[in-house]
This record gives sequence, structure tokens and C-alpha cells, in this order.
Amino acid sequence: MDQNMLRMMELGYNGYYCSQILLLLALETQGNTNPALIRAMGGLAHGSGFAGGICGTLTGAACLLGLYAGKGTDAEYEDERLKYMLKDLGDWFAQTYGSRYGGITCEEIVGDRTEIRQRCGTIVAETYVKAVQLLNAAGYDLSEWELKPLDFQITGGRPGGNDA
Repeated sequence: MDQNMLRMMELGYNGYYCSQILLLLALETQGNTNPALIRAMGGLAHGSGFAGGICGTLTGAACLLGLYAGKGTDAEYEDERLKYMLKDLGDWFAQTYGSRYGGITCEEIVGDRTEIRQRCGTIVAETYVKAVQLLNAAGYDLSEWELKPLDFQITGGRPGGNDA
């Protein structure tokens, strides 16, 4: 079991939801914290506010991609590859989990919730790896970004010369 998986288990034990865990891992890789962002990510839990909708791991991973490749200030530009990364993530998730569980909603994946920890833990871990692979393929190094804690502004250059 690798360090990320151990950390995910610890975060889950401490009461964080799937969507929060994904962003916590990214922020920790950056050496940053952002409690406001993590609290906001809790709104995606259990299918968008405990509604049983689209899996919070998928929406959380989409937010993770946006953290690095999205527009955050007037001076920044969204990485034009973001929409392709999001599509790849969604297609992969649907093929991997939609086919296995009959859909990509939280309700479809966890069903009667008897296997929620086993299913969700694996899904969070594998989806985090997929998101990191997509970011790395686009030239992002997760540890190189700096997130300003008060205004959520990402500083540092964008891969591909999209600096503002």
C-alpha cells in the first residue's frame, strides 16, 4: 500500500469525503492548505449534497483538474486542454465504474451502502491516479503550483506559455 492510499484512509477516517480527499492530497503535494476550499468540496459528497447524484469522486477529480488547468483570475487563461482532460476523465470513469456498477451516480455505485468503504476507497485512489496521469501528460507537476490561501489564486507559469 503506497503513501497516498494510507493518507486517503487516514483522511476518510478523520471524516473527510471523497471529493475533499482528492483536493487535500493535491494541496498537500503543493505544500499548501486551504480550509475554505476543502469545506466547499464537501458539497459534492455523496452525489452532490447527499442527493445520490453523480459520484463525488468524479466531480471532485474534475475540480482537481480545474485547480491546475482552470482560470482563477482575470490575468489567467484556462488551459485549452482542460476540456479534453475532463472528457478523458469522464469517459474513463464511465468505462471503469459505470460498466461495473450500472452507472456513475453515488446511488448506483454504493447501492445499499454495505460496501461503501471498500468501493469508495478504491474508486478515490484509482481516480486520483487517473487525474494525476492526465495532469502529468499535459505537462503539470503537481508539486510546482502555489495556491494563495486567501484568494485561491494559482501563481507560477502555466505549461505551454499561458502566463499572464
